[in-house]
Amino acid sequence: MSTSQHPVALSLERFANDDAKLLALVMALPLIDGVFPAMILAGAVDDPLGAIQVGLLIFGGSATVAVILAEMNGSPREQAAIVLVVGIPLIILAAIQAALAPTIESVLNIVIFERFAALVIAAIAAHTASATVGEYIPNPGIIIALGLLASLDPSGAALVFDADPSLIANATLAATVGVLFALSIALGGPYLRTYMDIDRFRFGSAVALGLLPLSLLGMAFGEAPLAALIVAAVLSIDPQFDGEAARETLNSDARPDGGSEEERDDSSEPKVPESSESDDDTYPGDDSTDTAGRAPWL
Repeated sequence: MSTSQHPVALSLERFANDDAKLLALVMALPLIDGVFPAMILAGAVDDPLGAIQVGLLIFGGSATVAVILAEMNGSPREQAAIVLVVGIPLIILAAIQAALAPTIESVLNIVIFERFAALVIAAIAAHTASATVGEYIPNPGIIIALGLLASLDPSGAALVFDADPSLIANATLAATVGVLFALSIALGGPYLRTYMDIDRFRFGSAVALGLLPLSLLGMAFGEAPLAALIVAAVLSIDPQFDGEAARETLNSDARPDGGSEEERDDSSEPKVPESSESDDDTYPGDDSTDTAGRAPWL
């Protein structure tokens, strides 16, 4: 990518040949690989605050920021239009998955599935933090499939459509928050490209994702992931950071090997201090220089 080597976005670039498709793939990935339904079944969107947290971390997050700021071209208005084209179907699909969630839950041992849902988020956090670490971790979709097999409990099956209006509302809120987050990034792109360190925000969002599984497992972390994401966003804005210069440095082919051959040869040879005749008459620990203000031990 042009300014940020985001592992998740980089892994999806080969499936999309333009910016709009890449953004659609990144934002819709939680719906495609089952991460968002897993969050619904694990109870992550049972309340509005949890829905906001999931929306920012799952649908928003550093991958969405990296795609919008580092890959998308055009004016902020054009980018905002692309975000809306991608986001409206996203919200509808999120509501549909939330409507089907109670039916799916009736055939699962939800206690077991919650453990796998937490493991999925931890895997996403590892993929976000490092592509090298992500190579040794199974794909989130595979973990979810294993979780479905391990928690399958047909004895309590009730294959009747039983939508929960509050759950649908919270899931819709989560998707809407993610779309609004992406929209704000697109509209604030000219400022953020100059003063936002995308990689710093990426590591902060990885920390927030790492805290989310702990809250899903009932530990006393509450909205700590949301707080960590907010702190990461604040710390990633640095008025002294020049994003345009970082982009030019990363894209520039000038001296990719670290300099010319003569400069490398000169730098590889140790610098030997020039000797003088007076050095022969002076003991190495003595200093015959009489300079005002010179440290006495020199």
